[in-house]
Amino acid sequence: MDLILWRHTEAEDGSPDISRALTPCGQQQATAMAEWLSARLPQAPNILCSPAERCQQTALALSPTFTTLPEISPGASFRTLLRATGWPKESGLIVLVNHQPTLGELVAYLLCGEPRAWKVRRGAIWWLSLQRRSTHTHVTLKACVSPDLV
Repeated sequence: MDLILWRHTEAEDGSPDISRALTPCGQQQATAMAEWLSARLPQAPNILCSPAERCQQTALALSPTFTTLPEISPGASFRTLLRATGWPKESGLIVLVNHQPTLGELVAYLLCGEPRAWKVRRGAIWWLSLQRRSTHTHVTLKACVSPDLV
């Protein structure tokens, strides 16, 4: 199973928080990351997205087809994100568009076994792969890319 964790790109300030839209810079960041991802995705991904407007707009840059999950709204726990993705599965590719600090906690948990306050930059992706061997299972970091690198 591959899991791509994608933090929404730059958003406007304001409230209500759920309605904050991407800035013009955020739109450009989302487009650039979506192009980078599209060139590397081995199959059509299952995209899961927070209902926050900024996440919806970020996901839309990659595909018009994605699933909005109310339970992964801003403030959801990293365990809620894990349940939403079904991690760990035997196969498949999921792109999860979500928020900081939860994404940072999830990355730390998957790579180190503990949720920690890791920073995930706006618009960045962390591409993780679950590898099963006969005697063990481990998580491999396939890519960590931010919009300023694409």
